[in-house]
Parts: sequence; structure tokens; C-alpha cells
Amino acid sequence: QYPLEIPGVSNLDFLRIAYNAKRKHLGLEELDTFDFEDLIQEKLDVVKMNPAFLERSLNEGFSGGEKKRNEILQMAILEPTLSILDEIDSGLDIDALRIVSEGVNFLKNPDNATLVITHYQRLLNYIVPDHIHVMYDGKIVMSGGKELALELEEKGYDFLDEKALAAV
Repeated sequence: QYPLEIPGVSNLDFLRIAYNAKRKHLGLEELDTFDFEDLIQEKLDVVKMNPAFLERSLNEGFSGGEKKRNEILQMAILEPTLSILDEIDSGLDIDALRIVSEGVNFLKNPDNATLVITHYQRLLNYIVPDHIHVMYDGKIVMSGGKELALELEEKGYDFLDEKALAAV
């Protein structure tokens, strides 16, 4: 939920090293600094991030929205097959929420999955889920489609089946 600040490590160096480590793991040749900078310029558009953020220390002095946009930039660069976004909406104003959500939606494809953990429907107005799972006491007690999130928003958690909760 709260990305670490790493003073002395530029955002650009962090992203380049992480990207090249993944390429090396896949048996691919590493990108040199110039080719990587071309790649990252394309990806900055995904989160509407100013290139000046690349020269700053990783997350140091970033606002909450900037940190979250930087996480989506990392997803755009690293192209993970599974991403877990734990309360990516916390601390975001409406503009940052829209930008972060657009980035998540842009990166969605048949070869990856994103688990979004949230307590609020407002995020799901931007990132439409394929499946909803409700957790209680560390266990999934109910699952459904996007309609389940709307029902939770309307009725709260009190409507959950008491039998489902008792089984936990």
C-alpha cells in the first residue's frame, strides 16, 4: 500500500536494472541505457508521468498519487503476468484515480492477471472487474460478478449470508 522511498537510487536506474534483470532471466540480451530510455519514454504516456520523475530518487518526495502512478509505470515496463494492487486507490484524488485506473486498464491483456484489493466501489467504476471475491476473516465467503460490488456498496456487509459467515 505504501511504496518504499529509496534515497540515492534514481527511478530510471531502478527501472532499467529491474527490466534488464527480467530480460536476463528470460535469456534475452540486456538493453543499453539509450535503448531503455527510448522504451521508457513510450511507457511514461501510460501514466501521464513527467520524465523529470525518472531522475528523482525512487519514490522520494513523491505524493501518494505519484507513487501509485510510478507503480503502474513499473507494471508497464516489467509486464508481469500477475500484479497484485493492494488498495491502489488509497490516498488518490479523483484525477490521480482516473490516471492510475486508465493505466491498469491499458495494461490488461489475455496474457496477464491483476488482483485489485479495494474497500471502495469508486475504483471499480474505473477498473471493471471480471470477478469479485469478498473476504472475511482471511477466507473468501462470497464470489460473483461486478454486480456483487454494487450490492455491497448499496447494502454494506450486513447483507452477507449469515451461513457463509458462520462457516468461516
